[in-house]
Amino acid sequence: MSEASFSRETVRHELAARELRVVRRERLTSSLTRITVGGDQLAGFSALGPEDHVKLFFPSPNGERISRDYTPAAFDADALELSLDFVLHGDDGPASRFASGALAGDPLVVAGPRGSRMPPSGAKSYVLLADEAALPALGRWVAAVGVEAQVTAFVQSDHADVLDYPLAYGNRVTVTAIPTGADAALAALEGPSIDAATYVWAAGEAAALIPVRRALRAGGLAKDRAKVDGYWRKGVAGLDHHAPLDPENPED
Repeated sequence: MSEASFSRETVRHELAARELRVVRRERLTSSLTRITVGGDQLAGFSALGPEDHVKLFFPSPNGERISRDYTPAAFDADALELSLDFVLHGDDGPASRFASGALAGDPLVVAGPRGSRMPPSGAKSYVLLADEAALPALGRWVAAVGVEAQVTAFVQSDHADVLDYPLAYGNRVTVTAIPTGADAALAALEGPSIDAATYVWAAGEAAALIPVRRALRAGGLAKDRAKVDGYWRKGVAGLDHHAPLDPENPED
């Protein structure tokens, strides 16, 4: 496979923690809820890259603040409103608990993003894989590159209505729902052509993505032509997604 190199520009932002208020809550699918927050402190907010993330600070039962990383789903600079999408899985976790009960006027502190990593230069096609937790980032990828490049995207979910999630579909974008798990991901990635002008991005549950990353590397895909990111891990609260996905081979 060709060793074409794709560079990705990084844009730094001034770090700010913004005290915002819930504007509205809306159900997107059976498992995803969108919380839109707003406030004057969103003036100057910038999130330019598809994988940008902000840090949300939720109250805990003992009064402390618990932080979690989330991808901005949408930002309206005119209305000063930021939309964040949550996977609902009961009320045990601070984020799911907040999203399940959020009411207009409830406070939420949002910090960041520290920077934006732009899409790679030189890519003519993209193969994208995301589970429900990574859908906001998938949506940002499609919006960023789907006009000029061919995009083949796969969404891993056990919910029949997952494709009701708002994505910027276009003539050059195909999105397919597939089951969760490593086997389904590996089978899906065998379909699209991955050539010297293709960039691959995958994000979701960390353990399920280790075989995906190993398969891409074994197929000759260099690390500058693919990004595989564990957004969460079963049984682990507040996973640091900056940590190596595959500790046995932590080259990323």
